Amino acid sequence: MREGLAAALPANAWNWIAVWRRNYLAWKKVAFVSLLGTLADPMIYLFGLGTGLGLMIGRVEGASYIAFLAAGMVATGAMTASTFETIYAVFSRMRDLGTWEAILHTQLTLGDIVLGELAWAATKAFLAGTAITIVAVMLGYADWTSLPYVLPVVALTGFAFASLAMVVIALTPSYHYFIFYQTLVITPMLFLSGAVFPVGQLPGAFQRVAAFSPLANSIDLIRPAMLGHVADNVGLHIGALCMYTVLPFFLSAALFRRRLMR
Repeated sequence: MREGLAAALPANAWNWIAVWRRNYLAWKKVAFVSLLGTLADPMIYLFGLGTGLGLMIGRVEGASYIAFLAAGMVATGAMTASTFETIYAVFSRMRDLGTWEAILHTQLTLGDIVLGELAWAATKAFLAGTAITIVAVMLGYADWTSLPYVLPVVALTGFAFASLAMVVIALTPSYHYFIFYQTLVITPMLFLSGAVFPVGQLPGAFQRVAAFSPLANSIDLIRPAMLGHVADNVGLHIGALCMYTVLPFFLSAALFRRRLMR
């Protein structure tokens, strides 16, 4: 039993880099197209809703609506990038392409693979969130001084959503089931976590549910930094994101081990 547990955990602190590097070398051939596709959805929300509804709504929480929305789209971009990288690309490498099987014939453990995949998904989230943040800064919706505060949160957000998606793909038998995760979890989270309108506008029950959302915790750290405010409960929000990263990681590693041993 101990040997099985050890196989599901990283062997050391650096083996995962080989998995990350393998994914990077494959991705860089299509990097431009990949980034363009990743940025399309949040940028459409930013400029479509921001310029359209912004004219009717006016100011929200002391800022223009598009500046308010920009912070939400930074977190949303990180969520979308890491989630879709995991549920499609990682699932494909795990089930269809035989990539995981080939790696497991080396000295790397299953835990090394899962950690490397998480780091790669978080990297794509970081790139997406950074690009949206830079666009917002260049258009005057945030200040350059917010970057040192925003970007680490973007990376942590990527890890959290990749880790959650790892649990999903460990349990899912085929691609057809991912639509349920997207429509029943990711999309409602977008609208209940304060990305497009203040959480305070929701009924009390929904506000309590939103408080447990990883996206809400990410936005509560990113938005104050981008708008030049001081964030409340910083330690609580960071702790929540770390919890959403660490606990699903160990759960997914155990689930993958059970799945691959069938």
